[in-house]
Amino acid sequence: MSLWGVCALALLSQAPVKAPTAAPAAPPARAVPASLTAPAHPAAPAAQPLRENGWSALSPEQRAALIADRAESPLSERLLGMSEKFLNTPYVLSPLGEGQGVDPDPTFRLDAVDCLTFVEETLALGMAHGEPEVPALLERIRYASTPSYEDRNHLMEAQWLPNNIKKGLLVDVTRKYAKQDTVTVTKTLTARTWQSKSSMALQLPRERQPVGTFTLDMIPLEKVLEHARGVASGTILVVMREDLPLKATRITHLGFVVQKKKRTYLRHASRGGYNRVVDEDLETFLARNARYDKWRVTGVSLFEARRPPPALVSQPAATPGSAAVGTP
Repeated sequence: MSLWGVCALALLSQAPVKAPTAAPAAPPARAVPASLTAPAHPAAPAAQPLRENGWSALSPEQRAALIADRAESPLSERLLGMSEKFLNTPYVLSPLGEGQGVDPDPTFRLDAVDCLTFVEETLALGMAHGEPEVPALLERIRYASTPSYEDRNHLMEAQWLPNNIKKGLLVDVTRKYAKQDTVTVTKTLTARTWQSKSSMALQLPRERQPVGTFTLDMIPLEKVLEHARGVASGTILVVMREDLPLKATRITHLGFVVQKKKRTYLRHASRGGYNRVVDEDLETFLARNARYDKWRVTGVSLFEARRPPPALVSQPAATPGSAAVGTP
């Protein structure tokens, strides 16, 4: 199966994978339940057969203690520690939603991830000084302003990346590592893009469909290994494909760079032959990507996570529709 079949459906943007059914009215959902032990939506389907991961053996008290432990450590160390707990977690396409409405999937879970929710939950857990901060952080990462389906950061180039950069949570470090090998690329969204089957599957109203040209730095695929050993562990790596007018994104996968045993690995939630979170040798990963010919992989971009400004965690949710979602 191509990489697009593995995770790009989740990045386009984890639209509900099944038709929504009628459900009793529910209170507005937060990004994660007050307790990390239970799903926010009691009727949410269970994950595929459970594999043991680093979270499953922890009691609620142990989990809370782990999140609070060494909270002031460098963020990269925190991200490595939290992401490691997800190793062997089953891959489930679009496992998170708003707990109600268009996508009633749970707002948080530790037993199932796809490539994007794995990164989002790891970021929220790693940035938090304690369990009570996780809900607000995950909301800020997943949404432009309010925790609603329409306000979710559905598209990587147009929403997820620029919105999180604007909030001070991410910094583009592609050029820092690749220097003169960096190239500038774009993704263009037009009214025609939103007429394609894959774009319409997002079920976004017309006024919430981003249009415009969005610019990113990229390391060409054939140059990535030349710079890989210099990339710090904990850096987010996103995979980019060629720009096709009817595709609403060209970013189809992401994970964390991990340096160990004099090799570079990608820690990511992969379907394919793994169907779980794994540490995969980056050279092997890139070689496989280079063989895709139906939608050519062109390179990768790199982003460094930053600790959030204190106000970002505590500020109240914005009024619906107040964010300039997807502005180039």
